[in-house]
Amino acid sequence: MTATLSAPPSAPDARVDPLDEIQRRVLWLSTAIIHHANRIRPNPTGLKVGGHQASCASMVSIMTSLWFEQLRPGDRVSVKPHASPVLHAINYLLGELDEKYLTTLREFGGLQSYPSRSKDPDPVDYSTGSVGIGATAPIWGAVARRYVDAAIGSTGAGRQYSLVGDAELDEGAVWEAILDPAVAELGEVVWIVDLNRQSLDRVVPTIAAGRLAKMFDAAGWQVITVTFGTLLEELFRRPGGEALRARILAMPNPEYQRLLRCGADEIRTRLPGDGPQAQAITGLIAELGDETLVRAIRNLGGHDLDALRAAYAQIDDTRPTVIIAYTIKGYGLPTEGHPQNHSSLLTNDQFAALAAELGTDAEHPWGLFDAATDAGRLCRATADRLHRTRLPEAPRPALPTDIGRTPSGRSSTQAALGRVLLDLTRQAPDAAQRVITVSPDVTSSTNLAGWLNKVGVWSPTERRDWFDDDAETIMHWRERPTGQHMELGIAETNLVGLIGELGATWSRWGQPLFPIGVLYDPFVERALEPWSYGIYAGGQSILVGTPSGVSLAAEGGAHQSIKTPSIGLEQPGCVSYEPAFAIEVEWTLLESLSRLGRPGGSSSYLRLSTRPVDQTLAAVPDDPAARERRRRQVIAGAYRLRTASAPAVTLVGTGATVTEVLAAADRLAQNEIEADVVCVTSAGRLFEAVQARAGLTDAPSWILDQVFPAERARPLVTVIDGHPHTLSFLAGINRVRGASLGVTGFGQSGALDDVYRHHGIDTDSIVRAALDVVD
Repeated sequence: MTATLSAPPSAPDARVDPLDEIQRRVLWLSTAIIHHANRIRPNPTGLKVGGHQASCASMVSIMTSLWFEQLRPGDRVSVKPHASPVLHAINYLLGELDEKYLTTLREFGGLQSYPSRSKDPDPVDYSTGSVGIGATAPIWGAVARRYVDAAIGSTGAGRQYSLVGDAELDEGAVWEAILDPAVAELGEVVWIVDLNRQSLDRVVPTIAAGRLAKMFDAAGWQVITVTFGTLLEELFRRPGGEALRARILAMPNPEYQRLLRCGADEIRTRLPGDGPQAQAITGLIAELGDETLVRAIRNLGGHDLDALRAAYAQIDDTRPTVIIAYTIKGYGLPTEGHPQNHSSLLTNDQFAALAAELGTDAEHPWGLFDAATDAGRLCRATADRLHRTRLPEAPRPALPTDIGRTPSGRSSTQAALGRVLLDLTRQAPDAAQRVITVSPDVTSSTNLAGWLNKVGVWSPTERRDWFDDDAETIMHWRERPTGQHMELGIAETNLVGLIGELGATWSRWGQPLFPIGVLYDPFVERALEPWSYGIYAGGQSILVGTPSGVSLAAEGGAHQSIKTPSIGLEQPGCVSYEPAFAIEVEWTLLESLSRLGRPGGSSSYLRLSTRPVDQTLAAVPDDPAARERRRRQVIAGAYRLRTASAPAVTLVGTGATVTEVLAAADRLAQNEIEADVVCVTSAGRLFEAVQARAGLTDAPSWILDQVFPAERARPLVTVIDGHPHTLSFLAGINRVRGASLGVTGFGQSGALDDVYRHHGIDTDSIVRAALDVVD
């Protein structure tokens, strides 16, 4: 159902609405914050500072009415990136931001360019800035909150709001989230679309509101369209009013925007148009004074407090809601409606004129309301109403570091993942209860079926498994609000958005969760940008890419990942592991879980393989102290798998290629060339150690002394099922000759031996490289 709302008529003797005073002050403060950063603050480099006064202005009424009349303490709001100064202005009026920060927009250590939950000094519910990602975050925040409520403990009640620019709806990630089937059941989700019909470069030529409304409606959302304000609605009730309404609704966006740049005389000429109702419109507007006519043409619902109040009153909390609010970009500023106003800045003269119009002081712009005024009292009451009691942090459940089992036989690292999760339910049930796995329709093909059968599937409501009595069905889809596996459609952006919000519950609600996203490694690159943004925003999660590399030989180049190993070297806030053996999956996964859900924690990326490997090749020590030493080395990034008595070369392998590396060492030994063999489990950890040794970071560097001691420095051959640059820095540890083998081209379908030979990571290629570096 789609509801179209406009403002109800106002009483003629209504007093001045203090909310109107506040929205005018918010407009002023948000404009002044940007003005100071660009026109007042010294800028010795001359580089653009920037800010978006017009984008802020179109959101002022929406945000003022939301904060000062609608929000409750349990609500959370994602603010569109370019409206961050509006958020800071509101927080300042509510006493949540010190005046000293108002002059620091985009300054080092000051207010961030876009809302940042981790870096801004005032309350920010969701970090935004990566277009489309911040908008969808409250959807995944709602899912995360529901799981905590159902499985662990109450977090209270509240809506999840997204304030979205209409151009942001061009992002595919937005619709991936909206269309996920579970979202239609999240009644706490409310989006407010700032429909100003302008993008960065232009006025959008087509009228998109109807199309957007149909798309949301088809996805099961309630749609409320706020089109016109009080003044226009009153005019529509007069003779000729319906003709005026029809004319404005049918008018192309650029034509309407052009009217905003016109004076009253030109509006009288342009507005009637040349249609059959032109005369009726001419007669209607002839009754209006110039000032009233100019006000009327820009009287849209997104700037009318009564129209917005009526919209909020219609929200149906049984399903998600979108409020499409017509607005004007730059509303109330000299730049309003200009097609290139996106990042335009007021001149000093325009700023002074705006101060006079709004009753403020351009020389002393940061004035607050007197506490004895109606506006001052409303600010105080709002601050009291929205005060949030800080939730105590829940005690962290204990996690083992070593389950104690030594795998044998042949197995893959991918298969080990599911077994470790099941072991955790037995060894540490309290910690296991907080583990949430998320998969984009690849649960069975990534060996999570056993885990899923054990913990169930999350759903907003309980659903019957109609195959629970089918003897031939081995994966049981038992859906309930406490299920610990969350199944999404094939949408990697949704997956990483969800694990990011699941990984933020420790700081939002005081309850840590341990989210693990599992997807095919070739699609990690598709998910990387939104996952990286989630890490920046404070979400701590584990991303498992499996299967990986060209070891997935039969799938061909379309499903063979090449660049993903470098993620561990390059992604801030993330530790990367590529285990070679099942025991390493256990150790690295437990270590990764231990860093989740806490201050100073971090995310992790595990790159796994479907290649079966002889687990006895791991040569896990039997002695408990030696086993613990091996575990610590695995966590730190590498260990020596074989130590030769008189090595001539060091062979370094990672992940699935260790089998070939060991075979090459055996071949070289037959030719009386001994080789040390090093298994690298984390290129990123080793790179940090190299940087620390050079005094560039404060990371530990002891692993280099144990695995690459100077006295055993020999020519080095590195091998990886991925791009060879990932390990190429290792030769620089002891400044030795080196050869880096890996995958630099697209893969092909074929048998594993053929594919490895094609890319030069087979045993023969390793032997040849070793002979070359020792020659």
